Amino acid sequence: MDHSSDKFAATGFLFLQPKNIGFFELFRVYFGTTKLHKENFVQCNEVVEEDSLDEYKSLVFVSLLLQKLMLLFKYPLKYLGFTIELFLNLASGNCNIFQIISNLLQGKELVDTNSADYVSIIGHLDNRVELDKRIQRDDPKYNVALSMMASKAAYENQAFIRDTVENHWKMEVVASGDYWNDFEGEATTQAYVLLNKSDNHDTYIVTFRGTEFFDADQWSCDFDISWLELPSLGKTHAGFMKALGLQKSNMGWPKEIDKNNHGHAPEAYYFIRDLLKKHLDGNDKAKFIVTGHSLGGALAILFPAILILHEETFLLERLEGVYTFGQPRVGGDIFSKYMEKNLKENGVMFYRIVYSYDIVPRLPPDYKDILFRHFGTCLYYDRNYNCKKMQEEPNKNYFSLSEIIPMSLNAFCELIRSFFMVSRYGSEYQEGWLLRIFRLVGLVIPGASNHIPQDYVNATRLGSIPSKMD
Repeated sequence: MDHSSDKFAATGFLFLQPKNIGFFELFRVYFGTTKLHKENFVQCNEVVEEDSLDEYKSLVFVSLLLQKLMLLFKYPLKYLGFTIELFLNLASGNCNIFQIISNLLQGKELVDTNSADYVSIIGHLDNRVELDKRIQRDDPKYNVALSMMASKAAYENQAFIRDTVENHWKMEVVASGDYWNDFEGEATTQAYVLLNKSDNHDTYIVTFRGTEFFDADQWSCDFDISWLELPSLGKTHAGFMKALGLQKSNMGWPKEIDKNNHGHAPEAYYFIRDLLKKHLDGNDKAKFIVTGHSLGGALAILFPAILILHEETFLLERLEGVYTFGQPRVGGDIFSKYMEKNLKENGVMFYRIVYSYDIVPRLPPDYKDILFRHFGTCLYYDRNYNCKKMQEEPNKNYFSLSEIIPMSLNAFCELIRSFFMVSRYGSEYQEGWLLRIFRLVGLVIPGASNHIPQDYVNATRLGSIPSKMD
């Protein structure tokens, strides 16, 4: 298909398709001499050079292997997650065991997972819902701390989000929902928009949900190294672009799409863009920020990228900042330079916040000639929540033999620290038995426990933050 007439269509792309290859076939291809271009699990156009693709055979193999494992364990993970969350909600008194038994006998749904009382595993790891009242609106940390709490709340169901935002934070939920992924054929992306009003300044906060622990499709998206190249934008992570609303029909980002005849949930980018235009128009004192944790952080920084691509000047003028937490890499050199230049020209503040040895910001890997790079200034917090402003977090690639001992030692120190958080910082920093189990996992897989929102919330409350970015 020729997309040359469409300036918002991909000029090059490479999509890995794990459903088109079995495990044994995958190993045969990796250890054999077959060219990847000839395999049906690789979809790419003529722009992609055959030799350059084969140079990355090891990375392609690992990516496909992890995605295959996610496909294999998709439903076991789903049911395991449901069982664990059900147990946690029963143990905490959020669910009534007699009602569950009654529902079981009547053939009804066991528990209402859409209730405001039902809490995800993220919420059980860190049950804080109140904002830190010591951080007031004129504090440089305010938007960052609020953004992290909004990002944590995004892991919960819509009723929980509405109850938290309206009853605890005294703000408004403008929109909340599931959004369409054209390539998956279902609504796999979640986001919400809240409004924080004040006498002289209104702020809309766009929050994208991150990767859920037991959602194999989202983990598969994280492991995917597929990419597409757009004019001016360069190469970006295809999985994240698909989640944001990339159009399958023309493999690109048309400025406008038909919103009336597709018969499914709206795409995240187009719905939120139009919503912001509607609410910001005529309100000169209103601005907006975009945020997210993990996968949500990737979508948060890609959202203004498409605004820039579409030359949405009005919205870019109102974009106050982008705050991402534990964000994976989303694009290559051209994309990084493009974003740094345009964010600076539009006066948009970008904070990329990384806690300690968090594994996710170090993926996909940043090797010599491989696609993915970080950009912007990193605010790096160590295990004592001391902040350092730097270009790249230490140990930028997770798979480093020289860092195994320091990462394991750091995980051990965090486990010991968990027993002294209350005496050192106060009762709101209490770490329960479930979180300590995750700390133990960090001893086996260093960096895994650093990704949970708990430490990011702590960092935004206890750590410092520069009042102005360079």
